[in-house]
Amino acid sequence: MPTTVLWFRRDLRIGDHPALEAAAREGPVVGLFVVDPQLWEGAGAARRAWVAASVLALQEATGGRLVLRLGDPAEVVPEVASGVGAANVHVTAEATPYSRARDARVATALAEHGITGRPRGTPYAVPPGTVRTKQGGPYQVFTPFARAWREHGWESPRPEPDVEWASADSDPDATDLLAAALASVPPGMPEAGERAAVRRWQDFLEDGVQDYDAARDAPAADRTSRLSPYLKIGAIHPRRLLADLEGHSGDGAARFATELAWREFYADVLWHHPESAWGDLRRLAIRYDDPGDALEAWRAGRTGFPLVDAGMRQLLHEGWMHNRVRMIAASFLTKDLHTWWPVGARHFLDHLVDGDLASNNHGWQWVAGTGTDAAPYFRVFNPVTQGKKFDPDGDYVRRWVPELAHLPGSAAHEPWRHPDGYAHGYPARLVDHDAERRVALDRYSTR
Repeated sequence: MPTTVLWFRRDLRIGDHPALEAAAREGPVVGLFVVDPQLWEGAGAARRAWVAASVLALQEATGGRLVLRLGDPAEVVPEVASGVGAANVHVTAEATPYSRARDARVATALAEHGITGRPRGTPYAVPPGTVRTKQGGPYQVFTPFARAWREHGWESPRPEPDVEWASADSDPDATDLLAAALASVPPGMPEAGERAAVRRWQDFLEDGVQDYDAARDAPAADRTSRLSPYLKIGAIHPRRLLADLEGHSGDGAARFATELAWREFYADVLWHHPESAWGDLRRLAIRYDDPGDALEAWRAGRTGFPLVDAGMRQLLHEGWMHNRVRMIAASFLTKDLHTWWPVGARHFLDHLVDGDLASNNHGWQWVAGTGTDAAPYFRVFNPVTQGKKFDPDGDYVRRWVPELAHLPGSAAHEPWRHPDGYAHGYPARLVDHDAERRVALDRYSTR
């Protein structure tokens, strides 16, 4: 039987893998992962570490047969496929602007060698671009999209295919790059790989999903699923999560399915509006400021607003930030420091192990007021009131901002009101939030 190639990208698993299933039906499979310099060099240390750990976990799952190469995929993929005599290269279809352009280049290069690229499946339950309005256009608002997305439905999870893994030589430079990346693993990075993803999901189903709706916004409790890094890398597929959720009733399961729908919605928006990856979806004539030193203070978690700083420090330490705090930190940069959202979105993508272009950048636009929401400029998160509401005992702040560990309860959110609030070197507030809120609203309303 002829050898075929499965080019892994954001699908680093063996189970529930349509492209791998199709490849395995043809004969022995060479599993290939290409370290693309354009993607690798643009990623931060935490993202590179997570990719490296996930790829090496997949290599172990293939019995050490996963082939690692470094270089331009348009050159590397045809070279590997030709070298093993493959007639086809199977892939999971991608949806980001760069990935779509890259895959078109690779398909052209493969065709020049008489090899066919065969995309099958996507990283989403419903392929981006599939769900349309009755007029045939894309959805611009989440709620009607989510309704149509549910009505459309998705395939059931697939069993793990029976694969005969073939082999080819790996590139030592690729192996060395992945090994070096592991030296920068964030202390809180989860265990990588498909098995770890499945265990995490099973644990969440047993002891998490039932109160997810009520508990998900409390950063100190951290009752979120922590599955987004695995979804980002494709160690588990959302259709499996959705299938398993069908056996769970209640607000928690419904809310979690809605969060998956948000992920699918943002991927769909990016599919139809590739320019929104790094530009405003809704162009507004708003004046932004050059934040100067204030930007570095925000990045370092030294703004003087405890909840913002706790989140930014968690990001630097763990490659992760609680979702509620992400919104608050994003609001502070865009509404208090009047900074264009791509500046913050780039920083998040550099550091988040779950950094997903569609979800991250459109989430930033939702906060900034240039995204899919109808009138988001009225939404300016107050970091103090948000802290008192979602971290009422101050536990999250005290964990990540040790300069405030001596302040009891909710006093940790307002050190300026405590006589010893600044006794351990915590910085004063960069700005007056109420004043900057008025500036933001004025700029938005007069745009």
